Amino acid sequence: MALEADYLVIGAGATALSFVDTLLEQDEQATVVMIDRHSAPGGHWNDAYSFVALHQPSSSYGVNRVPLGQDRIDEAGPNKGFFELASGAEVLAYFQSVMRDHLLPTGRVQYFPNSEYDGERGFRNIFSGEETQVTVRRKLVDTTYFETSVPSTHKRAFAVADGVRVVVPGALPDLWKSGPLPPHYCILGAGKTAMDTGVWLLEAGIPTDSITWVKPRESWLINRATVQPGEQFFDSTIGGQISIMKAAATATSGAEIFNQLERDGVMLRIDRDVEPEMFHYATISQGEVDRLRGIGNVVRMGRVEAVEHGRMVLQGGEVAMPEGTLYIDCTASAVRPKPVAPQWQGDRIVLQLLHVPLVTLNSAVSAFIEANFDTDEEKNALCHPVSFIDNIDGYAGIILGTGINRFTWAQNPKVSEFLAASRLDPSAPTIRQLRETAPERLGIIAEMQGAVMAAMPNLQKLAAKAATEAQAG
Repeated sequence: MALEADYLVIGAGATALSFVDTLLEQDEQATVVMIDRHSAPGGHWNDAYSFVALHQPSSSYGVNRVPLGQDRIDEAGPNKGFFELASGAEVLAYFQSVMRDHLLPTGRVQYFPNSEYDGERGFRNIFSGEETQVTVRRKLVDTTYFETSVPSTHKRAFAVADGVRVVVPGALPDLWKSGPLPPHYCILGAGKTAMDTGVWLLEAGIPTDSITWVKPRESWLINRATVQPGEQFFDSTIGGQISIMKAAATATSGAEIFNQLERDGVMLRIDRDVEPEMFHYATISQGEVDRLRGIGNVVRMGRVEAVEHGRMVLQGGEVAMPEGTLYIDCTASAVRPKPVAPQWQGDRIVLQLLHVPLVTLNSAVSAFIEANFDTDEEKNALCHPVSFIDNIDGYAGIILGTGINRFTWAQNPKVSEFLAASRLDPSAPTIRQLRETAPERLGIIAEMQGAVMAAMPNLQKLAAKAATEAQAG
């Protein structure tokens, strides 16, 4: 089979769908072929555990032209008082609707699930083996830079003795269907999946003394109270950004930045007595942190190497465990730092991070720039990819890179106008609205601009230092 289209998009996850949504709006002639290995749109959301939810408010996630959620403030639970967080099921249904009801009816999108790119401008159906060649008139769009590892699909890096039960988080809600419940639960991993699992166990009624938590590293966490969109949260959200810049202006290390931000209420950590080494932009509420602090049996002996009857073997030694313990594998990493390259590479676009961590905003901006600017030089000058981080010392580089992109976009009238109308941007539409309805509230913007200018020299110094140390070690 042979097809022809302006763009061949590898992937049908959040990044790909956001890109195509904006591309079709900005270029009324563009045609697109989308391929993905999953059987439904949504990328890794197809593989996510059943109780997963967004870290960020639903109102600023998804594709630009299709709202997600009801812009509702939660009135109960650990997210009480903040904008709703769509569940994994809601996100998956949303993306399926985006494809079925929004993209395909244009007649300009062809979508092929269960398909794998062959590296040569073609793809193969995973089940039938049928091969299809695509004549691409303009660009190949590679969205796999963001490829995420999730518990249900990753390969374990530890050994499991015969008869020892290890499950992924998604299996927890169905445990009651398969006989007696385990006497003890052990969470393996310290990332956001592990945190979600801990909250689920506690809210399911599991006693804290029946839970062990293996945490190779402690993590800094963004306080969700400081990243809320909309007028009612404007001062606290911009205030959080000002705090980041003020901390970055004087700090001599990443650790100093984070400790100051903890004092300012911008960052949280679960264990106040352990200095975090990790930061993956996980966002959490104080209510969730309070619950997780109730888990007192925490093992800090590095990563798990083997689980056996009655014991765990870790990098730093062994720990006795109750017989019949159920181990919950949360060791998959959603973040894999990768080298960056220009997004526009001739006949190829490689979508990357621009405004960390807002992946769907990144891809919408990229699609806007693809449709409204002519040369690769112009496009790449507006989009400087930012590498993700695995440790706290790289945070300065991300603040710097994101800030440079935001400044560049603000100076370009076309991009600035697009952002001011974009539901995916958590601040620009609010600023536009306040200019019309309450301009007196915008005085804080001048303080923000001053804080940014004061922080830039030190951010450059800290980012250069971190890059040198990373290369050396």
